[in-house]
Amino acid sequence: MSKLHVTLLGACLCLAPFSAIAQGAAKLTDPQIAHVAYTAGQIDIQAAELALKHSKNQEVRAFANGMVRDHKAVNEKALALVKKLNVTPEDNDTSRSLMKQAGAKKKELMALKGAAFDKAYAQNEVAYHQQVNGALQNTLIPAASNGELKDLLSTGLKIFQGHQQHAEHLVQSLPARTGALAH
Repeated sequence: MSKLHVTLLGACLCLAPFSAIAQGAAKLTDPQIAHVAYTAGQIDIQAAELALKHSKNQEVRAFANGMVRDHKAVNEKALALVKKLNVTPEDNDTSRSLMKQAGAKKKELMALKGAAFDKAYAQNEVAYHQQVNGALQNTLIPAASNGELKDLLSTGLKIFQGHQQHAEHLVQSLPARTGALAH
């Protein structure tokens, strides 16, 4: 199996818990939905921080800085909302599964260097945002009962759709640049 296929397979496996969201959405409460959304944001912040530590590619670093900035801002709004509503986000099987899979993906990424790391990180960001955006649009937003939570998730979805497009552009730009330039 090629390195690309292994990377894509790993990305898909990392995102498998999002399919569990779709299957168990009716069972998720607003506090659980808030926790899943916050956890998904934290996972992307941690992946971006890893990219900032390991990548020397300026495009990758700029993208990662944007991920940290945007996901922290959305998560801060989420924390302010749950405080305002006097709701405690509830840990749940989906959140725990997301964290477990993110830990495995982090180990995989940490084993890579230079252009291989950059490409794997960017590809994972595309796949991750596709799954998060799908879960938000098709499951989490419809399952949320609180209007303010729905609005926050909808705002996050718009931001994260932009992230997905940016990540797709980054993936496309890396082969020409990483093949010609050494890190």
